[in-house]
Amino acid sequence: MPRADRPPSRRAFLDVAGVTVAAGLLAGGSGDSDRSERSDDPVPSASATPTPVAVTGRYQAGVTRPGSAQPHLLALVADLGATVTPGLLLAELGETILTLTAGSDPRLLGLPPGDVTVTVGVGPRLVRTAGATLPGAADLPPFSRERVASRERGGDLLIQICAGDALLLPVAAAALLDQAGDRIQERWRQFGRRGTEVPVAEDRTAPRNLLGFIDGIVGPHTTAEQERDLWLAGPDAVAGGTLAVLRRMEIDLTRFAALSVAEQEAVFGRRRASGVPLSGGSVDSAPGLNAKTPDGRYLVPVDAHVRRANPTVVGVGHMLRRSYSIDDPAPGLLFISFQNDLRTFTATLARMDASDALLPFTTTTASATFLILPGYDARRPLGSTLFG
Repeated sequence: MPRADRPPSRRAFLDVAGVTVAAGLLAGGSGDSDRSERSDDPVPSASATPTPVAVTGRYQAGVTRPGSAQPHLLALVADLGATVTPGLLLAELGETILTLTAGSDPRLLGLPPGDVTVTVGVGPRLVRTAGATLPGAADLPPFSRERVASRERGGDLLIQICAGDALLLPVAAAALLDQAGDRIQERWRQFGRRGTEVPVAEDRTAPRNLLGFIDGIVGPHTTAEQERDLWLAGPDAVAGGTLAVLRRMEIDLTRFAALSVAEQEAVFGRRRASGVPLSGGSVDSAPGLNAKTPDGRYLVPVDAHVRRANPTVVGVGHMLRRSYSIDDPAPGLLFISFQNDLRTFTATLARMDASDALLPFTTTTASATFLILPGYDARRPLGSTLFG
């Protein structure tokens, strides 16, 4: 149940107050409280109400529901105290998510919940307490081109909050942290936003990333593909969950922007404007990795990102990839992938490490993997299949 009778923490208050003040300044507010009540001020028009996202079910919301991810995200990574019972904490967080998304939690401060989703995952240390061989029990190894502080590697708990309204992110986070109290200690958090959505198929869009290219074209999009590559089928404790990889990357925008458009396209292996592979076809066509020019050069360069990360060439399944542009602490991307086998990510990145034209423009500054818990409802609390 919500702990509304407890005074909000200083952190929670500052999170909410800071966003509220910033929103007022961005809107041109001067701080005059009586100005908003003047009858000659124009009344802002109401925007379309976002469609609420179903919270309960076999899977948690925030992975494939909604079908097109909301534009704003907050990822919060924390640790649990040594004496904390994970099952009880997760059950309380699940109840809080239900009240937040229903709009009945007073800690929303009157904001309509709209399409907000909250997705919860647990890190390898917690998974190992439930079973050393369970999916999600393995830590993510370090890779090249990393500059990751110890505080920003790993973690026990991931709380991913997505919404169409950016104001909901810190407000929902403050409510969840208030519910958890001193049982968790925050490691780091990252706000991100998705770029303009571009049609890539009849029923599917994908956003542009910070480098100007369409991101997330390839992935397990159909139900059959998701059952094969995304969702965990067993054992029962994790069935309906998935494995998430979270990576924050700084990007050398200045150096990338200095390249010609043709050079930028060679880095990715796609046309920047349309997303079409350099081998031709349509935006959702598979890259023709064997296609060559009359003089014998590959149309998709040997070190192009779409070639090095191609799942068929790597010999792994597809990842459901989400990239969010960030500008704090530095311009870059918050990369999140969902897959039912951690090797899907590790084998892909290992092959990219050997020769991928995109990687020299990136530096990873945070890295973690989490088991996204199976879905839940009022009778089956969040985390109960794993922790009882």
